[in-house]
Amino acid sequence: MEQADVVVIGAGAAGLMAGVFAGRTNPDQRIVLLDGARKLGAKILVAGGGRCNVTHHAVDARAYAGSTRNAIKKVLRRFDVPETVAFFADLGVVLKREETGKLFPTTDSAKTVLNALLRANREAGVEMRHPQRVETVERTDDGFCVTGEWGAVDAKRVVLATGGKSLPKSGSDGHGYRIAESLGHSITERVFPALVPLTLPRDHWLCALSGVTVPATLQLRSANGKKGVAFTDSTLLTHFGLSGPSVLDLSRYWLDAHADDPGAHITVNWLPGTTREALDAELQALATTVLRFLRERLPDRLARALLDAANIHTATTGDTLTRADRLVLAETVTELRLPLTGDRGYRYAEVTAGGVPLAELDLGTMASRVTPGLYLCGEICDVDGRIGGFNFQWAWASGYVAGSAAGA
Repeated sequence: MEQADVVVIGAGAAGLMAGVFAGRTNPDQRIVLLDGARKLGAKILVAGGGRCNVTHHAVDARAYAGSTRNAIKKVLRRFDVPETVAFFADLGVVLKREETGKLFPTTDSAKTVLNALLRANREAGVEMRHPQRVETVERTDDGFCVTGEWGAVDAKRVVLATGGKSLPKSGSDGHGYRIAESLGHSITERVFPALVPLTLPRDHWLCALSGVTVPATLQLRSANGKKGVAFTDSTLLTHFGLSGPSVLDLSRYWLDAHADDPGAHITVNWLPGTTREALDAELQALATTVLRFLRERLPDRLARALLDAANIHTATTGDTLTRADRLVLAETVTELRLPLTGDRGYRYAEVTAGGVPLAELDLGTMASRVTPGLYLCGEICDVDGRIGGFNFQWAWASGYVAGSAAGA
């Protein structure tokens, strides 16, 4: 039987990071990295529109959901943003900060990031083998037996970095959850897409505005109207519904809330910072047409559509609106309820919500509390962050901790 000291399963961001630091921690060990993909790093290559948003300049646990913030913080602080920037700089990948706070490679190419990680693994002595999909991991007297159609390898320690279920073409199809369960771990009751576009009825008037992009505030509300989390960012109207940063960030919260509260919904404020009451007051004093008023603040197509949805003629001046019409228009502009039908699924989701709870891991090492010799990192854990590099930072940090501990 082929022997290895450490087998890392999954060559995504977290797995590649784990490989590097397992190798660096103990160069005398044999470390094998297995992945089922023909081409490694598919998620890295498509991230950030092909530029790879490596991290964010200000990362803290408040940008994450899933396991408790305190647990997530313990892992993030082990390998923080300055350390991430220094790590990549040492690999020859210089990062630049954009106005949004996102950090990208100065080359604006995700290939720069992937190639540097692959090179770092080779230099650390890691044997990267693919396509070699792992089907089973079984406990043995001396560690684990890792098997697939390609054969088998005995490992003293295993790092599970298989990802979740998002972008299944990349290889993260949820099989890692089954491996984790077979080794004694539980998976959260809910596993669902996160950072995913949301859908509306195809005949909804917003779908006819496909291509319109505006800053907007999206807010989660319960069935009884109680306000929840809100995000203000670019919002894209599409032929299927909505996308863009604000929608992606809010998607996991709506999907999670909707499972318990079918009446949970999202409202949109097309004029961020303006309340329904403030807009009502502005309209009362408005001597110009409501169309002109809205066109000064919103794209023409959206302005006309909002008036049409409120059943108000474009030539109407604000000061001639009835009180009832003003209230309908103010609500349509600042608190439009979205009749969402669902989401676009894992094929379009950037990450997965749910997974192995951090409570089942030693956060100082990412080692399993139930199966000695097993380590978990990356998206297979019950941690998902906002867009902007937060999920990559989780991958770098958790991969570093798991790889360093497995190597030691």
